[in-house]
This record gives sequence, C-alpha cells and structure tokens, in this order.
Amino acid sequence: MLAKAFPIDLRRCQVLGLAGTACLALGGETAGALPARELLAPSSVHAALGLVGVYCGLALLTTAWVLLGRLVRGTDPPTPRALVLVLVVWAAPLLIAPPLFSRDVYSYLAQGAMVDAHLDVYTHGPARLGGPLADEVAPLWRHTGAPYGPVFLALAGALAGVTRGALPAGLFGMRCVAVIGVALMTAALPRIARHCGADPAAALWLGALNPLVLLHLVAGAHNDAIMLGLLGVGLVAALGRRPVAAAVLITLAALVKAPAALGLVAVVVLQLRAGRRPVPALLTTGAATAVTTVAATAVAGTGYGWIGALDTPVSAQNWALTSLFGRATRALLEHLDSDLAPLAIPVWHLLGLAVTAVALVVIWWRLRPRPVYALGLSLAAVAAFGPAIRPWYALWGLFLIAAAAPDAPDTLIRHRTAAVAGVLALAVLPDGGPADTGRLMLAVSGVALAVVVLWQAHLAAQAPNALGGTA
Repeated sequence: MLAKAFPIDLRRCQVLGLAGTACLALGGETAGALPARELLAPSSVHAALGLVGVYCGLALLTTAWVLLGRLVRGTDPPTPRALVLVLVVWAAPLLIAPPLFSRDVYSYLAQGAMVDAHLDVYTHGPARLGGPLADEVAPLWRHTGAPYGPVFLALAGALAGVTRGALPAGLFGMRCVAVIGVALMTAALPRIARHCGADPAAALWLGALNPLVLLHLVAGAHNDAIMLGLLGVGLVAALGRRPVAAAVLITLAALVKAPAALGLVAVVVLQLRAGRRPVPALLTTGAATAVTTVAATAVAGTGYGWIGALDTPVSAQNWALTSLFGRATRALLEHLDSDLAPLAIPVWHLLGLAVTAVALVVIWWRLRPRPVYALGLSLAAVAAFGPAIRPWYALWGLFLIAAAAPDAPDTLIRHRTAAVAGVLALAVLPDGGPADTGRLMLAVSGVALAVVVLWQAHLAAQAPNALGGTA
C-alpha cells in the first residue's frame, strides 16, 4: 500500500531519509541527550517542539528505509555502492547532532578520563573522577564500574588525553569512533553475504541502513559499533581461511564488549568445515585469542578487572524479559508475605541465562553448516534473554542475520527482523530518559506530522500526472 501511495526510486528514498535525519538532528538540539547545563525542562516549548521534530524525522527515516527495502527487492535493485552512498547521505546530519536516545556516551568519556588519570575504572564509578564529566553520567551508573574491555577503554583513554575533558571535542571524537565501526560493518556485510550465498544489497539494507544503526550507533555513538565492526571484519577473514587474523580481530571485538567472543566459535567451526582437524583448530584459535588478550590488556594498562565487572549492566531496574517476570513474581510473593520475594528477580535472571545456554547449544547443533547464521541467532538470543536489554542490543544478531539468513525463508526472516528493528527504533525517547504521557503524546504528534508531510508529497507527485492526463 505504501509503495502505491508514494512513488519509489533511489533518489526519492535518499532525499526522504535525509529529511528524516535532518529533522532528528534539529529536534535533538533541544530534545536530545544534551549536556546537563543545556538540558531544557521537558515541559518547555522548545523541548516540546524538538521532541515533535525528532519523531517526525524518525517516521520519515523509517518510511524511506521501508521504501528502499521494496526497491532492493524489486526487479532493478540498486548496487551495494549506491546503497553505501545512501547511508553516507542519511548519516551526514547526525554526525554534528547532539547525542540522541542515550546518555551512555558521557559514561564513555568519563571512563576514558579515569583511564587517563590512572584510576581503576573497574572498581570505581565515574563519581570517583568527579568534576563536570562525572556530572554528565546518568545517576544509575555514577557509582558502578565499567563493563567494557581494555580495547575500548584504551580508545576512550586516548581520546580523553587528546581532548583534555573538553566536552564538545570528546563527544565528536567518540562519534568518530562509532562511525569507524559502522564503516567496518558496511565493508564487511556484502562480503559476508556473498560467502553465505545471500544478496549483498539486501544485507546492506537490513544490516547497515536500518534506523537502529543510524539512531543508536551513529547518533547515540554506542561502542557496539566498533564491536560489530571488528566482529564483521574478523568473520570476513575467517571466511577467507585466515583463522589467525580472524581470531585476533574477533578477540579485539570481545575486548570491547564481551558478547563478540561467541564469534570465536564460528572461527573454529569454519576451520573444521575447511577440513582442518579439531585439535589444531582449537589450539590455533585459543593461542591467537590468548596472545591478543594479554597484549591488548598490557597496552591498555587497565588489568583484567573487566571480567568481574561484566555484571555491571545487570540491575533489577533494567528493562528485560527476566526482570519483568521477576518484578511480577516479587510483587506476588510480597502480597503473600513470602520470605522468598527478594529472590524472585535473581532466580529469573538465572533462568534467563539457563534458557540462553540451552538456546545456544540447540542453535549451534542444528546450524553447524551455517556458522555465521548460527552466530547471528546466538547473539540475538543473548540479547533477548539476558538480564539487561537495550534497543541497540538487537543489532548484535541483526547485523549477521542480515548477511547470512538462508534464502528459502528469506522473506519471512528478513520481514520479521525488519519489523523488530522498526519497533525498537520507537522504544526510547531522544534524551534517553523515561517516557511519560505528555511526551508520548508529543511523539505521536511528531509521527502524525510526518504522515501529513508524506501525504502532501504524494499529492505533489501526483499533480503533474493529473495535469498531463487533462491536457
């Protein structure tokens, strides 16, 4: 229906998506995750207008992405190079926008400053640093250690040394790190797709051009971008029968964020598929992983405290399926005056981990011939059943599912994955704060404004045809 109502060509998709990201950037100037001194009251007129603009832009961008998807699946699809150009155009306004949809980038900067000041970032939270950077960190994370590996903290520490605590320079530098990650993802996707027998253009559309990448990796500057970029390049090396390089790159990805370590399983499986014996495959991968870990940790100088800090994102207040069920169970037990109420959430978290472990075993057993696809589903399971969920966590699995989903159920798998991406794109407010009724109504107003804009564009496109028909 959308395709019939709005003419589709690559230029229209490019312009419509650019209009969307431009609205996101402009709206973010008053409604984004701004520095504390620039934050406006949510009830202020400027913040309200900014919120309407952000959601209008989000609706325009999502529409452009859906239309582009129809074009990719059409009879004359755009080339991967043309799609990369679309991504560059769409991302351009977000490069200079304020942080959007999360305040995590301020935590990154504070943790980098702690590394630069030789403070133990795994034992102490940013509150130990003090000063303006620590004040920018969300209260929930000011007193908690970093869950990130030494590779990312070394990058953040180097950036802190260069910027000397200057917030604008730090924010731009951290966004540049994220953009490098997105560039690596974009370079890896078509290569992985060709190895897996998938369409490179479809892989780019779903894995790099979807709104979650633009909103959370580019605009939000999340370190998941560099993790996924290194993981993708590592898988390209593994598919090209370079297991040592693959293990090194994927280990570096895991030393940004731990879930990428699952990629080492794919490295081993790909060696076995190439005819290598299990013991040499395991020894090669294990040795490369160990050497890379020791070397990266020594260079970063942060120690191995990140292993014990992996549960930092785990909190009873976090949104997750297991936390949701845990809170409901705790409320029921409290109503029954049971002494077991405090155990409800921890038990549900353990149950979630158990379900994840079973899911991983089943996935890898059934999909041994398709290790990249198995890895994508495994990362999706870790994100879905883990004790903490963020919208951008969906990209862990989506990135590889986009490149390696089998052709037979291709339409169903990609449609469902695209639907998840579209829904999650609407799940967080641009300042990273909790939603309330008033701001939800403003968000709906922004979407309604986008519908009006799209309808007027449709009428304008139809007008020349109508005039031509009456001439």
